Amino acid sequence: MAASIALAGCAESDRDESGGNGPSGEGSGGGTFVFAGAADPTLLDPAFASDGETFRVARQIFEGLVGTMPGTADPAPLLATEWETSEDGLSHTFQLREGVTFHDGSAFDAEAVCFNFDRWYNFPESAQSGDLAYYYGALFRGFATGPDSDAALYAGCEASSESEAVITLNEPFAGFISALSLPAFSMQSPAALEEFQEDGAANVLTTEYSTAHPTGTGPFVFDEWDRGNSVSLSRYDDYWGDVALVDEVRIVPISDPKARATAVENGEVDGADLIGPADIAPLEDAGMQVLPRDPFTVLYVGFNQKQKPLDDLRVRQAIAYAIDKEAVASASLPEGTELATQFMPQTVAGWNDSVTEYDYDPDRARELLAEAGAEGATIEFNYPTDVSRPYMPSPADTFNVVRSQLEAVGLKIKPTADVWNPDYLEKIQGSANHGIHLLGWTGDYNDTDNFVGVFFGTATDEWGFDNSDLFAKLREARQIPTVEEQIPLYEEINADVMEFLPGVPLAHPAPSLAFGPNVTGYEPSPVNDEVWNAVSVG
Repeated sequence: MAASIALAGCAESDRDESGGNGPSGEGSGGGTFVFAGAADPTLLDPAFASDGETFRVARQIFEGLVGTMPGTADPAPLLATEWETSEDGLSHTFQLREGVTFHDGSAFDAEAVCFNFDRWYNFPESAQSGDLAYYYGALFRGFATGPDSDAALYAGCEASSESEAVITLNEPFAGFISALSLPAFSMQSPAALEEFQEDGAANVLTTEYSTAHPTGTGPFVFDEWDRGNSVSLSRYDDYWGDVALVDEVRIVPISDPKARATAVENGEVDGADLIGPADIAPLEDAGMQVLPRDPFTVLYVGFNQKQKPLDDLRVRQAIAYAIDKEAVASASLPEGTELATQFMPQTVAGWNDSVTEYDYDPDRARELLAEAGAEGATIEFNYPTDVSRPYMPSPADTFNVVRSQLEAVGLKIKPTADVWNPDYLEKIQGSANHGIHLLGWTGDYNDTDNFVGVFFGTATDEWGFDNSDLFAKLREARQIPTVEEQIPLYEEINADVMEFLPGVPLAHPAPSLAFGPNVTGYEPSPVNDEVWNAVSVG
């Protein structure tokens, strides 16, 4: 075997210890931990999700074969205690944790692993769209059926014993192990899926499983989803790891950042995510705990090249030159935000310090618009409402700054606002009915493909272009077996992307969490892999 990870025995300790970055001190067990996110989850089946609020809930209920080391984006054992990869990169053998049960009492074993992998691969064409099976389509490239079946990465799964599963790929994928830490690839109870789920339903977001019967192996069991108000979970006493300290957790949606901060300060919630920059000092002055995450995000203005005049490179360049990123960051993003030159943070392998940069130059923007015959062109500008995201805490504020800058170079902006859940993502990722748009990404794991590969690895409705050379380079990079060997090609790809300019990367925001003074045991994660079994509210 060419590569091997064998960390059996350290997963529990790494998984469940609260590290030095979280709220500190010894807390008593019991009680209810109430946490405010920015929105309701979209559904409760993470296989059909791509949003952080769904994943926040999913991480308490479900677990994958692979997790992350606390406080980092690096892979670590979870339901698999160790794994080995063949020399050709096509075969991955997982040794599974024994004695684990799903919340319905059924056993987690290799047959369950293969059931889940085969389920994703065999999603019906009605469930393969980018606004549903987003992560599987982006990372595994194709399904058993459908237009991309010939490109499918997944070849098969064999349960060689109860505690060993072998996953076979059609081509190497250097990021495969890290990708399995995504909640979209969580292990779910085959029994519960067979009883309550219908992947071919007209709307998989509203099936009985997706709304009322999510069944995993995590430290908390689903109780109730009161849509628009809260998701309630209770401790799973038969959890294989450290059993949760609190009896219950409740996740509530509060869309306004100021209202989330006020709820923490008033004791209405024990913690909250995506704290607005202006609220940090007042919370600290009031004795609250404010914890920053390391920036592992990117905020961008995306271009849909199916809409004219965005198919003209000169227009895309003009928009890039018209945007003053420093003004955007100072007006709408938290302290600690880093300005972006490309579509991934500098900490990711393959970041290139010599890409083409589009420094703020409104005169150059006007020249390019004139060359393209697009002076005074009307461009639709899409942005979301009723949401805060780690990369975009206040979408309306960001939109207004960028809008004013584009209007200053003579463009006419048609504002189009849509509610985030579910309208905005469905429009941007699932249709061609949009122009330029605000969106972004919180990295899911430390792999270059998780940024540029997810964005630009294949043709999508979001970007509206078909660049076969770029797609081929990204496909080639994915198949290179080591990170060190990948770096030169990814540096070249980042340079290519910024020449082609499918969008304008604006910044890498650093989101903050806030907690009441009595909360202990919460470990911030740059990829939001925050599981609450070590949290206490004593």
